[in-house]
Amino acid sequence: MENPFKKIAEPPQEVPKELKTKVMADVARIRLFMDITDLFTSNYSNAAKTFFGKKKKD
Repeated sequence: MENPFKKIAEPPQEVPKELKTKVMADVARIRLFMDITDLFTSNYSNAAKTFFGKKKKD
């Protein structure tokens, strides 16, 4: 049986520059959003523990 998904990209074609620019801008926005949410969610609890935690005396 032949794989129909191999025929999708045949023959290989160049992506239009406008589409490529738009996709890369969208990826950059998503990365920024992920970095900001990471800053305020998972790292927030670690920062609070460090800030309010007691230091051990040697």
